[in-house]
Amino acid sequence: MELDGESLKKMFPNLAKELQKDRNKVQLNSVRTSSESGEKASALRSFDNYVPDVIDFMRRCDTEEQAEEIIRYLEKRSEIDHEYAQELRKQLTEKGVRSFGNKKGHDYYLKNGRRWRHSSHTRV
Repeated sequence: MELDGESLKKMFPNLAKELQKDRNKVQLNSVRTSSESGEKASALRSFDNYVPDVIDFMRRCDTEEQAEEIIRYLEKRSEIDHEYAQELRKQLTEKGVRSFGNKKGHDYYLKNGRRWRHSSHTRV
């Protein structure tokens, strides 16, 4: 079902008002095409024994060409299948390298792992 702005206002006036307010908006910083990969990443609290996936590697890239090289390499090594590689390429082409998330810096895991260890959930 497709609604234009006027139809939305008539059918759902309160929802239309909420959608126009800035305070109810949430910014998305990345998109993962694999729900399994996304769930694994969101559940992660520590980087101990963490094995980066293709998205993690791509988030270190500065250009689409570098990201394509990562996809090609992991596909060649059969670490990702052809279908998933094609989905990643499509997203890369249509939305760009930053659609996979903010750029991970040189010491991303060191900084973020340390932050978790120093929180109230300090590991023994």
